[in-house]
Amino acid sequence: MGILETTSGKILASVALVGTAAAVAGMGTYGAFTSTTTASQDVKAGTIKIALGQTTADTLSVPVAGLLPGDTVEKLVTLANTGDSALGTVSLTTADTATSASALSTDGTNGLQLLIENCSAAWTGTAAPYICPSPATKTTVLASSPIIGANRALANLTSLTNGKTDNLKVTTTLPSAAPDAFQGIASTISFNFSATQRAATVK
Repeated sequence: MGILETTSGKILASVALVGTAAAVAGMGTYGAFTSTTTASQDVKAGTIKIALGQTTADTLSVPVAGLLPGDTVEKLVTLANTGDSALGTVSLTTADTATSASALSTDGTNGLQLLIENCSAAWTGTAAPYICPSPATKTTVLASSPIIGANRALANLTSLTNGKTDNLKVTTTLPSAAPDAFQGIASTISFNFSATQRAATVK
């Protein structure tokens, strides 16, 4: 009986040693040199924003009455890029928002015609006709065309660059050929300037 107990004790001891060796081998499997580094980057989206401003009391929002064939109306406004990003394009959409549109806006030939010009300096004059003073440069932003139109691209704008402002003269003309049927009719013209972002770049 004593011999059996001794043999049994040796077997148990041997098993315990094997288990300890396996544990040590396992610890060696996960050991390695390591290194870590981090960085952070602030990112902020740009803003696209344009704004119309008035330069005189005679602005786009002032009603016009008593217009006769051959008459021209001049309005001065500024168009500013007040965002922090350059623009790709600026377009103009005009519409007749009166309850019932009249021939002033629906007749593309005898109805109102629109012309927009830009002056590199402020237009001069206390009333129309306003003058682009020398040596400033006058350019055409929108060539003369029927007053109603959608998404018409505007040219020669310095306000494509953020922080820049354009001095615009908006000219509306009732053609001399407007017929007697135009007497007394009225329209309300809305001007909607829309800007798009510049082309995407790699920074």
